[in-house]
Amino acid sequence: MYSESDLENAVAAGALTPAQAESFRGYVAAGRHAPMVDEEHFRLLTGFNDVFVGIAAAIMLIAVGALGYYVGPHVGDDGPTPFMGLFVAATAWGLAEFFTRQRRMALPSIILLLAFVGGVFGTIVFGAGTALGDAYFEENGSAVAIVISLGAAVAAAAAWMHWRRFRVPITVAVGAAAVVALVLGLLASGYVTPDMNDADAERMKNVLEPVALLLGLGTFLLAMRWDSSDPRRETRRSDVAFWLHLLAAPLMVHPIFDLLGLTQGAATALGAIAVVVLYVGLGMVALAIDRRALLVSALAYVLFALNRLFETYGVVELNFALTALVIGSSLLLLSAFWASARRAVVNPLPEGLRARLPVLDRSAAVPLPA
Repeated sequence: MYSESDLENAVAAGALTPAQAESFRGYVAAGRHAPMVDEEHFRLLTGFNDVFVGIAAAIMLIAVGALGYYVGPHVGDDGPTPFMGLFVAATAWGLAEFFTRQRRMALPSIILLLAFVGGVFGTIVFGAGTALGDAYFEENGSAVAIVISLGAAVAAAAAWMHWRRFRVPITVAVGAAAVVALVLGLLASGYVTPDMNDADAERMKNVLEPVALLLGLGTFLLAMRWDSSDPRRETRRSDVAFWLHLLAAPLMVHPIFDLLGLTQGAATALGAIAVVVLYVGLGMVALAIDRRALLVSALAYVLFALNRLFETYGVVELNFALTALVIGSSLLLLSAFWASARRAVVNPLPEGLRARLPVLDRSAAVPLPA
């Protein structure tokens, strides 16, 4: 099994000419009766060896983290220590030098990246807990939020360093997630108090959710910037965009559906209809940008909304079965006719906007990104 990244590397190494690589892509697309650009490939496995190495790496990271537990000082009497995160981060970086930088293994690279950034985050948070003492954080939620924000800031810097060294596509999304945590943590620190009540929590939520929505939109625009630089989905830029879309989708979807009462389970029939209409709108956007993450992120909400609608109109016993049948069949039909549906959505759009979207026809003369 060969990925787009493998073809890209083969062209860079001179093993294939650009024309040969393009001919191979066209052959695969013709055999699948669908443009490869619509398959939304992302590199997760290069073979079962990825799973084997990933499991071994995870075991080793757990082991060094456990060893770090025995290197004091601890948070509290027997809590975690900053050396747990430090050992995990250092080990993950060292393993990445071989399995990521030299072997270019997909799944182990993702695991090692997450372990490195998570280890750095844990080092900062546990280090602050050790330095200040757990008593300082008792009934001091504001301090907890600030420490989490500090850890997120350092984790974002660590993700940037990792990207500069290894260029793992998910790294950009992990760094963006750290920035999101930093912003939300700083905002939350201004609302969390020892005597915080339900009204205070509601006020905090009313501030955090719009900010999360804005951060989601910003992440979405960043993803579109990466996507527009590779409209034929032939380089790792497309993989970077995939992970950014996966992060942006819940950040945008959750606040919107929360306003409609879906997260509290209090949706009315009218609200449920609005959810279904909104989901159709998200589907149109997903078709235009050729990304399915929006549909997946909103799936739980639309399932609940349809279930609510069937209950409202008296179909109580079969509501779950009918909901699953409607959604499942609709998504399968959409998947089967994705390319045709994309043409119907994209063709009426202005030329300038179409030029920024993934191509409809892989044979279109679109220059490859550098």
